[in-house]
Amino acid sequence: MTTDPRREIVELLGEMCELSPDVRVGQLLAHLGFLGEDETGRTLWDLDDEQLLAVLYRHRAELLARQSISPPPIVIASDSGQSAPDSPAAGKR
Repeated sequence: MTTDPRREIVELLGEMCELSPDVRVGQLLAHLGFLGEDETGRTLWDLDDEQLLAVLYRHRAELLARQSISPPPIVIASDSGQSAPDSPAAGKR
């Protein structure tokens, strides 16, 4: 069974909108155009569906990787050099 690449593209665009809710659709399309041009040397207008799918999957993987990276804990030190009660290190001695 062959999947319709256009349907797959639309589904991936929807998923990326969920992964990056702060990004407007036009911004996402512009970004994908830059990525596509970087990968293929062709503008978004000239990319075929399979090339666009490759760009979409690469960008999706980057978005998912960013979400799996946890920021380092914030440690607040008081003047005495000991951790403040609100810090994750408080109470651990």
